[in-house]
Order: sequence, then C-alpha cells, then structure tokens
Amino acid sequence: MSVAPVAPPNAWAESRPRAAVRLLSRIATFCLVELQKLRHDRTELVTRAIQPILWLVIFGQTFSRIRAIPTGDVPYLDYLAPGIIAQSALFVAIFYGIQIIWERDAGILTKLLVTPSPRSALVTGKAFAAGVRTISQAIVVIIVAALLGVSMTWNPLKLLAVFVVVVLGAAFFSCLSMTIAGLVLRRDRLMGIGQAITMPLFFASNALYPVSLMPGWLQVISHVNPLTYEVSALRGLLIGLPTNYWLDFGVLIVAATAGICAAASLLGRLAR
Repeated sequence: MSVAPVAPPNAWAESRPRAAVRLLSRIATFCLVELQKLRHDRTELVTRAIQPILWLVIFGQTFSRIRAIPTGDVPYLDYLAPGIIAQSALFVAIFYGIQIIWERDAGILTKLLVTPSPRSALVTGKAFAAGVRTISQAIVVIIVAALLGVSMTWNPLKLLAVFVVVVLGAAFFSCLSMTIAGLVLRRDRLMGIGQAITMPLFFASNALYPVSLMPGWLQVISHVNPLTYEVSALRGLLIGLPTNYWLDFGVLIVAATAGICAAASLLGRLAR
C-alpha cells in the first residue's frame, strides 16, 4: 500500500507568508478601487470639509468667548480641534453602508463576492478607504485650527500617529454602517438609523466637553464609545493632554477588528 507524500515543512512555512501577502494585496486593491471613485466627484472632499470647519470657526470661537465649558489651562478652541477631527471621521464613515447597498442594487456587490477574495478583504478595503478619505478632512481641520491660533504639535511622527488614529476610527464607524446595512438591507432605513445614532455617538463622547461634566449614566456610555478613545488619543498627540495611549489604540484596534468581522459576516445577506 503506497503512502501519499507529505509536503516538506518548508512548504507549509512558506504558504502562510504568501497567503498573508495575497490577503494584504487584495485589501489594498479594494481600497484603491474605492478611492478612485473620488476622481468622478472631487468636490466631495470640499463639501464634506465645510461642516467641520463651521464647527471649529463658529461653535469653537463662540464658546471660547463665553467660557461655558471648563477645560482647565487649555483654551477651549485647542480642546475642541481634536474632537472636530474625530467628528469628521464619524460623519464620513457612518453612512458608508449606503454605498454598499447601492452596489448591491447595481449588481456590483454580487460580482465582487464571487471572486476568490475573502469577504473580510472586501470589507477591510472599504473600511480603510473611508479612513483615507477622512485624512484629507483632518488635514483641512488642522490647517484651519492653526490659522485660528490653536497650539498644536508639528512633530511628523505624532502627525503620522494622528492619521493612524483617524483611519482606525473611520474604519470602525464605516464597518458599523456596513453591519447595519447587512441588517436593514435598504438605503432609506440605513439613512434613518445613521441619522438617529450619529449625534448621540458624538455627544456621548468627550469631543465637545470633558467626561467629568456628564451625568453618571452618560459617563458609562462614553466609556464604551470608541469615539471617546479616538478623541483622547488625538488630544494627547496634537495638544499634549495626558492620556493612556495603550488603552486608546487598543480600544480602536479591537473595535475596528470587531467591526470588520461583523460586517463581513453579514455581507452575504446583501447579495441574496
């Protein structure tokens, strides 16, 4: 009786790195496909940047004058700027599921799902494309904040870390949107849910005011809100406020990973 030959251990050792490289290549491909859509409507980057600029210029300068929110020795405009960066990431990403429903209706999603690429690669590519889109808004907010006199760091490594935080935050919220899309399956329902949860997520974070000013029940919600940790990391990196970077980055990485898994598991419902 003949025995089938067993592949040498080196073959197994080489297959894992190759599989990882192949997966990363597919994620990058899906991300680039998403970003190329901006070529057809470049005004999107400009129009989406208007809202965070208005928050910074109008809301920030007004509340800086009336001094209604105590922020210690930090000027309120300095305190607000990182929160507005996180807000722009939230507002861009939370409606990302609408696009995937449109792709389902146009038949594009079905074609993507029959490719050998895993669903997690598709979701991850879209999630990080949302993060890259948000980086452009973060740059605009940083420039406007600097023009308004906000004291921020210009350390290249810290600015690079800021972009990483923004990408992780946008990745989570875009996956949250795609997860909701997999549950509701319709654009109008997703739009309603997105509008219903956007402002609660924003106000139940430390983007506008310290967590210590919130009532107890809202503090509990804030501590489980990934946006809170995104803002804390941005404040630490940009204006030097003390924070636990291990906790902030850990929560964002775990949230983004969980969001990718949830969205990928529900992606098949959209194609039925």
